[in-house]
Parts: sequence; structure tokens; C-alpha cells
Amino acid sequence: MLLNKENRIKYLGFDDFWFTVIGILILSFSAAYVFNNAFENLNTSEALLVWGISLFFSIFDWFINRAILIRLRKKYPNIKDSANRIVVLFFATAVTVFVVDFLGHHFFSLFFEELTYNFQERTKSLVFVIFLTIMTMAIYEAIYFYLQLKKSIREEEQSKQAIVQAQLDALRNQAQPHFFFNTLNTLRDIIDQNSKEEAKEFVDKLSDIYRFLLESGNANLISLRDELKFAKAYIHIQSERFGDNLQLNWNIPEASLNAMIVPMSLQLLLENAIKHNVISKAKPLTVYIHIKDDYITVDNKIQAKSTQLPSTKVGLKNIEKRYALITEKLIEIVNNENQFSVSLPLLKTSEQ
Repeated sequence: MLLNKENRIKYLGFDDFWFTVIGILILSFSAAYVFNNAFENLNTSEALLVWGISLFFSIFDWFINRAILIRLRKKYPNIKDSANRIVVLFFATAVTVFVVDFLGHHFFSLFFEELTYNFQERTKSLVFVIFLTIMTMAIYEAIYFYLQLKKSIREEEQSKQAIVQAQLDALRNQAQPHFFFNTLNTLRDIIDQNSKEEAKEFVDKLSDIYRFLLESGNANLISLRDELKFAKAYIHIQSERFGDNLQLNWNIPEASLNAMIVPMSLQLLLENAIKHNVISKAKPLTVYIHIKDDYITVDNKIQAKSTQLPSTKVGLKNIEKRYALITEKLIEIVNNENQFSVSLPLLKTSEQ
């Protein structure tokens, strides 16, 4: 276990090689210092001998307790089991120190006949050694707990991201059939009112739009540049139906084109404006699209239809939900019964 770095990291959470080496040296010196009254009345050779014996005890204490620690982590691996693991570990540490001291002392008495074991005299020093050993094991536990906590937080974040991604996927899949439904309605009107050639051209433009939808893939955000390309293709199709009665006023500076936006959001706003307002020669509709304070705004005069088409209740709510899942910035809706405007936050690439 000591020589295999991968196993050390696997069971302890970090490579404890140098921690072990330095820890044993400190523990052995401290124990020798306490048991022998700060090496008083010992010459150099005697002090080295005493330290060597203390090193022997410390090595056994360290590795036995370390093995117990690993065993307990296998049995109680989770954060919720920490209390059980720590109680058992501290009790086992105290027992281990006493047992190693007793057996070790009797082992060395085979070589040094003058050694005698007096439990009461050694108890005070053993308590100090137990305290040091427990502190060492506590460091192991603190590192392990920290790593487990990080892992738990990371897994929780991954779980949240998975849930958010599933919600985004559902909303994106909801928006595309909504677009398809409304586009088919437009195609029906073109077939009723225009020539077959115009209907064919409409279908060709529609295929270009769906190619864009496929290429945008599963992205939660796309560049404003790409969204504008899609929205203008959609407006081009609508112009086949409404001609000059539908006017778009685009005021988008070049510097804003790399900002990020929810896919299909701008197109859905334009679709809603067309769907809910009268567009005729007597009442042409002008839609303004402009940038202000890191928001893109779609603004139009309200020209409510006397009879409304059936609503799928998707467009605006869909956009609101998708933005809410991605950012804390809210979309802004203004309806003063004369003008209707919706402002979408422009986001940074890092929010992708």
C-alpha cells in the first residue's frame, strides 16, 4: 500500500508518502522525548538507541492505525457514515497504541533485561502518544471528508445540470413543432392565394430554414449572428405572403453579433408579432429590432386582429423558461396597449 501510489490515492484521497515519512519521524521523536524526560542524562549513543526504539513503536502504531483507517473507509465510505467511522477509528487508535506499547516493550525486554513494564508510569506518556496519533488520523479524516464533500457537491451540480439540460431539450423540442405548425399555416395561405411557383419557392426557403435548425444541433445558446440569419430567412418567407405590408427595421451594430442568444427566440418573437397583429395594405406592420444595454428588443405597434388564430401557448413562455434555466437575467416585456415590446438578454460565450 505504501509503495503503490495509485492505491494510496484511491483509499486515502491523496498521496500520503511524505506525510507518512515525516509524520512517523515527528511521532517517534515526540514519544522518545516524553518517555525519557527530554533525553536527560543520556549520552548520544543512548539517545539514538532510545529514539530507534521509539521509531520502531511509531512505525507499528502508524501503519496499524492507517490499515484500520482504510478498512473503516471500505466499510463506511459515505459522508453520512462519518460519525460511525470516526468513533470506531478513535477507539481503535487508543487500543492500538496500548497494545503496541505492551507487546513492543516485552519484545525489547528479550534483549534488554533491565527493562521492566510499569503500566501506571507509562500511562501519562501513552496518553500523549494517543493524542498525537489521533491528531494524525484526524488530519487523514479531514482531508478525506473535504474530498468527499467536493465529490458530493460536484455530483449534485452534475445532477442539476442534467435536469436543466433535460428541461432545455424538452423546451427546444417544443419550440420546433410550434414553428412547423405556424409555417404550415402560412404555406396553406400561400397555396390558396398565390401561384404554384411561389409555393414551390416557399418550400425551398423552408428547407433552408430546417437545414439551419438541424445544424444548430442541441446548442442551448447560439451567436446573435446565426440567430439573425435564421430570423431573416423566416421573414423572407413571410414576405412572400405579406409583401410590402410587413416591414422590418433592423438596427443591430456589428459589435453585438458575437453575443449569445437562446436559439429560435428572436424568430419566435417575430412570429408572434406577425400572428397577433393585422397586416394589410391599410394597416402595414412595422417591427423594430434594435440593441440597447446588452438586450435585443423586438418592438411593434399593437394592431390586434378581430379574430385570433388558435394559439399553441408556446412562443413567449417557451423563451422565458429557456432563459430562466440558463441565466438569472430576465426577459423584459412591455405592453402599454399601444406598443408591445420584448427585450431578450444578450449573454456571454461563457454561459453556453
